[in-house]
Amino acid sequence: MNILLTGANGYIGQRLLPLLVEAGHQVTCLVRDARRFELPPGLRNRIVVAEADLLKPDSLSNLPLDIDAAYYLVHSMSGHDTDFFRLEQESARHFTQYLNRSRCRQVIYLSGIANDRALSVHLRSRKAVEKTLRKATTAQLTVLRASIIIGSGSASFEIIRDLVEKLPVMVTPRWLNSRCQPIGIRDVMHYLTTVLDNPACLGQSFDIGGPDVLTYREMLLELAAARGLKRYIITVPVLTPRLSSWWLYLVTSTTFSLAQSLVESLRNDTVADPGRSIDKAVPHTCMRYRAAVELAFQRIEQNEVVSSWSDALSSGVMPRNYMDHIQIPQYGLLTDRQTLRFTRPPREVLQNVWSIGGERGWYKVDWLWRIRGLLDKLVGGVGLRRGRRSPTDLRAGDPLDFWRVLVADRAGRRLLLYAEMKLPGEAWLQFRILPHDDGSHTLEQLAAFRPRGLAGRLYWYSLVPFHFIIFKGMIENIVQYGAGPSQPRSLPDAAPAPTTTSAMP
Repeated sequence: MNILLTGANGYIGQRLLPLLVEAGHQVTCLVRDARRFELPPGLRNRIVVAEADLLKPDSLSNLPLDIDAAYYLVHSMSGHDTDFFRLEQESARHFTQYLNRSRCRQVIYLSGIANDRALSVHLRSRKAVEKTLRKATTAQLTVLRASIIIGSGSASFEIIRDLVEKLPVMVTPRWLNSRCQPIGIRDVMHYLTTVLDNPACLGQSFDIGGPDVLTYREMLLELAAARGLKRYIITVPVLTPRLSSWWLYLVTSTTFSLAQSLVESLRNDTVADPGRSIDKAVPHTCMRYRAAVELAFQRIEQNEVVSSWSDALSSGVMPRNYMDHIQIPQYGLLTDRQTLRFTRPPREVLQNVWSIGGERGWYKVDWLWRIRGLLDKLVGGVGLRRGRRSPTDLRAGDPLDFWRVLVADRAGRRLLLYAEMKLPGEAWLQFRILPHDDGSHTLEQLAAFRPRGLAGRLYWYSLVPFHFIIFKGMIENIVQYGAGPSQPRSLPDAAPAPTTTSAMP
């Protein structure tokens, strides 16, 4: 079948894509910017990438019309735009207009369980999107409504994990007593693939969930038990939704906009309706919650996290055209350039560069980086808690603490990061390994900042004394990390002195 996959670079889309390709389907991936759509080598020659923006109907002319089915995996759960309800309906309406021009026979939409009467804005938006997609004249809609999805990298799982692992005692709002029916990501993938071209699923809506109906409190305690941790939870009625959002935002790795959306939605019970069971159309036994949690941790420990909620740009943290910054500007910058020559194998130093951030840290005065992350959180930024998708692998588009990976070129020995933190300007951090004729190499580390007005200049110059400590120590530790006592590490006498230069127009 010819399949159009929207949301291909999101948490669900990245996991669904290889399954569709392995099943022999011809897949076209709809993305807003093909430059940030990094594919595994085995898939690059087996799919088609089409650029389009569902909010710009003219751009949909780039999409093929000879498709048999489409997956609509477009959500703005973490979007911060106050008008997101209207934007979601516009996207769905433009997509439906495109479907009516195509030969598509089936649309599959992953939605949320919405059986309560007083629904949150986000759950109401999901139902409204369903209604819009049903207006397609030739394509029949299949809706899968899920509650909390448990899997390595999912927003729900990472938030629950953060709460459990960081807080021995939790003072929580009363929404922790709301009920849900968690489902493992593996089971979600099973349903998404088996409803495809299934006559029993055409024009149908199904609630999907695991065998356990739990309160969020019970979910936290069950995860704690799986990790061998003793946790105490005190529920109080006085936390308003806004205070609850700030509490969730400051304690976990989520963004504030996502925290707001989650708190609002968590006030609803999300339990499957037996009358909308998928069991007859697709018989399947889902994993229990504990098994899904243990599988998620197994994937994390084996460095096999395929995708993360923070991979997508729907968080609203970065501008949509952020890939335009893939090259550091030549003018208008304040820079700190450090170089260090070394003789150890360059692949070892490159791996140290590729392991920066997350659990490894930033190689020098990590406590200062943590303070900077906390300050960023306090002003509404992303902070350091997002970590990284994998402790040893990076690809373009990955979140990396409060940076975003623009370039991860192992062959060219270049890593370029762009700052997502709140700043009075724009910031880049680049690492390159350069060869010499005598077989040695130089690690170049460049921090660049384009200030916005006087505040930006004052910000940079106030940090110059710290830069000398942080950046000089960082490059030295990157070169030396993991080197044995008998191994040659670096040639400091041959390295140019660290410099802090200003190049202003």
